[in-house]
Amino acid sequence: MAELEKVCYSLLQEDIFSKIIIVDNSPDDRLKNVIRNNKIEYIFVGKNLGYGAAHNIAIRKILDRSEYHLALNTDIFFAPGVIPKIISYFKKHPKTGLLLPKVLNLRGEVQYLAKLLPTPSNLIIRLFLPENILKEKRKRYQLAFNGYNTTIEAPCLSGCFMFFRTEALKKVGLFDERFFLYAEDFDLSRRIHEHYETIYYPKVEITHYHHRHSYKSARMMMIHMVNTIRYFNKWGWFYDPHRWKTNKRILQELDYKLKLKSKLEALKPSKKKKKVS
Repeated sequence: MAELEKVCYSLLQEDIFSKIIIVDNSPDDRLKNVIRNNKIEYIFVGKNLGYGAAHNIAIRKILDRSEYHLALNTDIFFAPGVIPKIISYFKKHPKTGLLLPKVLNLRGEVQYLAKLLPTPSNLIIRLFLPENILKEKRKRYQLAFNGYNTTIEAPCLSGCFMFFRTEALKKVGLFDERFFLYAEDFDLSRRIHEHYETIYYPKVEITHYHHRHSYKSARMMMIHMVNTIRYFNKWGWFYDPHRWKTNKRILQELDYKLKLKSKLEALKPSKKKKKVS
């Protein structure tokens, strides 16, 4: 409940949102009276529909009423000024369909949540290997080599905070409800990126608890794996020309090869010149 209170406070601290819709997938409606505000609409589902299906309930209610829509987790909070700056960016960049700000954990460390389109090996590495294994491959996939301090186009953005232009949702559709949890954000990011810019925007910051339930629960890990399989069944496991073309373009725009070469050069031991007597 504390998380829900905190995220609602973040949303209500400025007079930006005309409506805040809470779709409750819980087995009971005890959250109904946590936050009382005339801007908040509480919808009790009575069962766990999944992340995308629950968000779609809210999106359908605003699709023809709002120019923008924010879908976010309850484990998010942020300071005043974040939303106005994001809206200002959208107004200046009409081709932007989806945006993710800089995301920090509770220690103030950057979470690498703007990525390339995933390959099967990317997600196998992420799910099953320790973080100190294949570091360079992780950095490439997460675009971490770029420093996360500049605005960039990234075709795969995290579902923890998805700020949409509703026009983009009308064009490509809503969350694919075949994904119960995990991969639904990858899928929707990809579809929007085919027609609009999907932007990582570090000039504003939010904080994300990032519970990573699938790393702590065998059941959640199984759900993660099942939905990852569904993602690749939909888009292609090893034959995916759109993924190849998109990722190649993004890496070229970010000068990945040049930055990797510079890094490797810096790691080489320096050769001291011999003194001539």
